Amino acid sequence: MRVRPDAGSGAAPTIYSAPNRDPGESVYWFGRIPGHHHIVPDGRFELFSLEMELTSVIPSVPHPFRRGLVALSLTFVAATASAQGPLLQAPAVSTQPMAATGPVRRVKLDEAVTMALEQNVALQVQKMNPGISELDVAQAYGTWLPALTSQLFFQSLEQPVNTLLQGNAQSFQQDQVFGNFGVEQFLPTGGNYSLGYQATRNKNNNLFATLNPSTQGNFTFSFSQPLLANRAIDSTRQQILISKNNQAISEMQFRNTVVSTVRAVKNAYWDLVVAQSALEVQRQTLELSRQTLSDNRKRVEVGTMAPIDIVQAEAEVAANEETVIIAEQTLAQAQDQLRALILDPRTADFWNTTFETADGPSLATSPVDIDAAVQKAIANRLDLQQARKQIESNDIRARFFKNQVLPSLSADVNYGLAGLGGTVITRGPGNGLQPGPIVSEDTRPYSDVLGDVLQFEYPTWSVSLNFRYPIGRNGNRVNLERQVLQNEQTLLQLRDLERQVVQQVRDLGRQVNTNLKRVGSTQAARTLAERRLEAEQKKFGVGLSTTFNVLQAQRDLAQARNNEQRAILDFEKSRVDFEAAQEASIAGAGAGNVTLGSATGTGNVAAGTTTSVAGTNRTTNTTGGAQRF
Repeated sequence: MRVRPDAGSGAAPTIYSAPNRDPGESVYWFGRIPGHHHIVPDGRFELFSLEMELTSVIPSVPHPFRRGLVALSLTFVAATASAQGPLLQAPAVSTQPMAATGPVRRVKLDEAVTMALEQNVALQVQKMNPGISELDVAQAYGTWLPALTSQLFFQSLEQPVNTLLQGNAQSFQQDQVFGNFGVEQFLPTGGNYSLGYQATRNKNNNLFATLNPSTQGNFTFSFSQPLLANRAIDSTRQQILISKNNQAISEMQFRNTVVSTVRAVKNAYWDLVVAQSALEVQRQTLELSRQTLSDNRKRVEVGTMAPIDIVQAEAEVAANEETVIIAEQTLAQAQDQLRALILDPRTADFWNTTFETADGPSLATSPVDIDAAVQKAIANRLDLQQARKQIESNDIRARFFKNQVLPSLSADVNYGLAGLGGTVITRGPGNGLQPGPIVSEDTRPYSDVLGDVLQFEYPTWSVSLNFRYPIGRNGNRVNLERQVLQNEQTLLQLRDLERQVVQQVRDLGRQVNTNLKRVGSTQAARTLAERRLEAEQKKFGVGLSTTFNVLQAQRDLAQARNNEQRAILDFEKSRVDFEAAQEASIAGAGAGNVTLGSATGTGNVAAGTTTSVAGTNRTTNTTGGAQRF
């Protein structure tokens, strides 16, 4: 059914068929119904009289068209009812900036980065890892440190005798004091040594003893050096080398965290910049729509405009109020995001601090050099450096297992010196197995014992070679084969990672150049949208345009401004990602987008207008004053 205005203003609503039309299609004249007053001074409709007139017309309509006419009447009644005012009155949305509830801090981009490096909790946690890794290296080196050893031993012994040779018919008794001290150490060559001195005093009741009590001193030295396995590298040296690589990797991971944190801060900063700009755009759009509504009401009062135009303007204001609310929420989220990155949670007014950005976008004038960025990334990317360090660690393991496959051959050297002293007992002739009486006692002091040791009076030495070789495919050989395969696998993974790095840097470079072009095009589109709105407002002022055209121009301008802000945001964030990708791995590479409020919201402007969400243009299919159903 087609709605069209009739040439005669006094005609009643009419349902008729037109030639050359599809079966079932009717045209309904949409005008004033004579004999009733349908428009009141404030622009509201008297629904009862309108419904009565439509009801009086419906019985004369052929049956196949009654349902469509009833639907039309209900639609029109609903539209007029909405013009009388909403059922729930929402609080008015202000076009002025919200008052801050806490301290306001104006920050520059570099200042925000510095604050994050000093106060970001996650960064402080990661900062401890290199120190922990350094302790692992120190622990591995600790294996080579010399160690002092000592022992002091006392013993009192009494036991029954079972032979006359024990020198006593009752029981054998002995008191012994033993002490030693020394030093031992594992060497970086894989060998080890030990030095020690032992002192002993022994007293017993053995009648055959010629020194009682006796004192003894012994100096010992031992050295062992592997000649094949464990000569070039052993488990200690392997652990030290790998710990050094792990320390370097830990430092790279910390630097990677720094780069990621700086990237996150910069992106959050630009999110806040654009969120503030987006809110300002939505407030300007709301103010324009409110001004249009005010102008339309004045024109209705003087009779130069139909009241339906007020409905359009009111719907536009309501939709724009929604976009302001959404933009305020987006701004609050951007504030929280930046706050969490650059402030210490223990700071007073952590959740109440409001940030004002002091820096704006600085758009480049020339595209970035992608080839130079790729070369820089290949040389400096921290994830590539970590992978190369991991390959070094794998090579160290392979060297160790290759060394362990060799036979075990070691040279051992032992050397000792001894001295003896005490009370020398001289006895007279004995009777058979019975020792004779003590004739004299001569004491040899402990200084003589030390003299024997220092003068090498009683040396003892030995040299030995020890050989061991397992037969068959032992565990060391299996470990070597496994490590060789893992090394080849890691090399392939490094090649694939290099390809990914090159692809990522190239993609991000193209995004920067593309977004730079987008900024130029969206700026031009915004300028044209401003000119179009200005032209529509001038035409509207002289009666050559309609409210709908003015509102559409306002929506188009708001959308153009949002598109410009989005392009600027995408450019700045893609440039941040492009710079970060040359130094470290970044998750979710690409320019992230802040959620901007749509230029028009989600409400319908007028009958026959459909709305899409999230910053896309609303499309209106309207021809004159008629609409196809």
